[in-house]
Amino acid sequence: MSITQQYLLDSYRARLHGEPGPPAPGRHDLDLVRAVRDDRRFRAVIAGRPAHGRLRRTLTRLLRALTRRLRTRAL
Repeated sequence: MSITQQYLLDSYRARLHGEPGPPAPGRHDLDLVRAVRDDRRFRAVIAGRPAHGRLRRTLTRLLRALTRRLRTRAL
């Protein structure tokens, strides 16, 4: 059963019982992503690590390593 089918079934059952319907699928996804991001930043601060910029630094480091490896193969 897909998420949409489950949502429609739950909505139907709620309507039969006179209860409020469930939230639409994906309605709270953005809030969840924000909460996870804030939690990770909080834990980083508590652990004494930088709270932001870690992803960019990691990607930059990987890109530099990749370009170095490609340069050595080209020579």
